[in-house]
Amino acid sequence: MNTMTPSPIRLTSLAHGGGCGCKIAPGVLTEILKTAPITLPAALIVGSENNEDAAVYRINDDQAIVATTDFFTPIVDDPYDFGRIAATNAISDIYAMGAHPILALGLLGMPINTLPIETIRRITEGGAAVCAAAGIPVAGGHSIDTVEPIYGLVVLGLIDPAKLKRNNGARAGDRLILGKPLGVGILSAALKQERLDAEGYRQMIAYTTQLNRPGLALAELEGVHALTDVTGFGLAGHLLEMCRGAGLAAHVQWDALPFIPTALGLAQAGVHTGASTRNWAGYGQDVHLPDGLAEWQRHLLTDPQTSGGLLVACTGETEAQVHQIFKNEGFAQAHTIGVMRAGPVGLWLDR
Repeated sequence: MNTMTPSPIRLTSLAHGGGCGCKIAPGVLTEILKTAPITLPAALIVGSENNEDAAVYRINDDQAIVATTDFFTPIVDDPYDFGRIAATNAISDIYAMGAHPILALGLLGMPINTLPIETIRRITEGGAAVCAAAGIPVAGGHSIDTVEPIYGLVVLGLIDPAKLKRNNGARAGDRLILGKPLGVGILSAALKQERLDAEGYRQMIAYTTQLNRPGLALAELEGVHALTDVTGFGLAGHLLEMCRGAGLAAHVQWDALPFIPTALGLAQAGVHTGASTRNWAGYGQDVHLPDGLAEWQRHLLTDPQTSGGLLVACTGETEAQVHQIFKNEGFAQAHTIGVMRAGPVGLWLDR
């Protein structure tokens, strides 16, 4: 497995942002997507409503196609690692719906006159390696010549519609469980500032290339009411989507939140991303913070996660099973972080 072997040109120097931090800010995206209502086919059982992780199209009573796409500019300089991270992140949306991925298509935009062909090849090889680990082929794709390096996938999956997990099904009393620790955006910002040491890089790669396979087993549990993954809008943003879809309030305990160790120290030292600030501007009015919370703590709540963890809303009776599923798949830092309650829609952070 490659570690910190950079390409001759730093990939991150060619991008204005990196990873899921490249997402358009939540408020701006809402304005862009304001369109006149259109008639949708009945077979499209999940579309663009409530910012779901993927679209779902029913084929018959027992099968539905799950379709998603995700791509971004480099979050790291090593081309092979960039490809692995981008592919893992794209496949995550299929797992977040509880579906089995079946194939991928590559999306490639590269500055051909700037980057060596070997560097570009290593990016696609990294993506193909992750797809192989997920048991799916890269069956084709599309490429263009661009100013910034861009790589990602279209991913298709299959699911029994009866087992589909959405982000809007949480119920009052559900426990909230987060599958991966937070802080990837802070690590990527530190990398770009040349402040990330070898151990911090190792942690970053370990989490961003860990496939969210627990989604498959979570789909089998009736007590799992809602499922999503935490990516560019940060924990607060994706949890608010869950709250709005269910019409509920989320109460999260700060002391229960898992963090990547190196990211925690960097956050305390003032490292954060521009996307974190944009995220707060887009939805901060719906996040209720306790008195005395430091700015670095707020940045961890809004930190954009690339290939972040699954966020689960489940019954108290199912909580232990969910934790066991995460443990079985190697997600040792999965943690119960709070509870969904009846009340005004929003996120309350408790200490």
